[in-house]
Amino acid sequence: MPRVALVTGASRGIGLAVAKALTADGTAVCVTARGAAELDAAVGELGPDALACQGDVADPAHLDEAVARTLAAFGRLDILVNNAATNAPLGPLIDADPLAWRGAFTVNVEAPLRLAQAAWRAWMRDHGGAIVNICTEGTHGVGPGVGAYGASKTALLRLTRQLAAELAPSVRVNAVSPGLIRTEMARFVWDRDEPAIAATLPLARIGEPEDVANAVRWLVSDEASWITGTDLVVDGGRRVRAAYRPA
Repeated sequence: MPRVALVTGASRGIGLAVAKALTADGTAVCVTARGAAELDAAVGELGPDALACQGDVADPAHLDEAVARTLAAFGRLDILVNNAATNAPLGPLIDADPLAWRGAFTVNVEAPLRLAQAAWRAWMRDHGGAIVNICTEGTHGVGPGVGAYGASKTALLRLTRQLAAELAPSVRVNAVSPGLIRTEMARFVWDRDEPAIAATLPLARIGEPEDVANAVRWLVSDEASWITGTDLVVDGGRRVRAAYRPA
C-alpha cells in the first residue's frame, strides 16, 4: 500500500520540492500553507494523489485538521515533514519584541511538536512512521539579524533528538538542516550578490530546494531505516569553507 505524507509549508520552496520528491516515489501527500491560491496551484502540480489543507501552523486547530483530513482521505499517515517556518523578527535579539519572539517559537517549535503529537496519537503510535523537521545550518553557529530564527530552530533540533528517543523504535525522527537555499524566504540574503556568495562555498553554488528534498526523501526511506535522532546538514560545504582555497 502506498505511503502517505503530511508536509507543511508546501505551496512553494523547500516544502513543495519535498512534496514533489515524495509523490515521485509514489507517496500520497497532504500539503499545507497559508495561501489558498498558491496551495491549490501546488496541488495541481503534484497530481491526483495530493490533498490541500489551507491554514496557519500557528493555529492548533489547523494542525489537528491537517492530520484528520489526511487520515480521512488516505487512511494512514506514514511521514510527517515539518517545513513551515518564519524568520521574523529579523534584527538584533537585544531589540526584539518579546511577542514577536514568541511568534517565532510558536511556528518553528510548538507547531512541529503539536503535529508530531497528533500524528503519533492518530496513526504512528500503532503503525510506525518517520518524521523530519527542517532546521537550519545556522544552528551550528550564529549570524547577524537572524537570532530569533536561529534560536527557535536550535530548539527544534533539540526537540528532534528528544522525540527520536521517546518514539523509538517504531517512529524515526530526524532533522535536515539546509544552508543557503534559493527560496523567497532567503531571498534577502542570496539576491544581493549570488555569484560572490557562491564563490565562497566549496561546491560553488547556493542550494536549490531539490537539494533539501532529496535529503528528506532519503531519510524517510527504508534505506535510512537505522537512522534516527540525526541532523543531516545540506549546506554546500559551508562549514568547511575556512579550509577551501579556490583554484
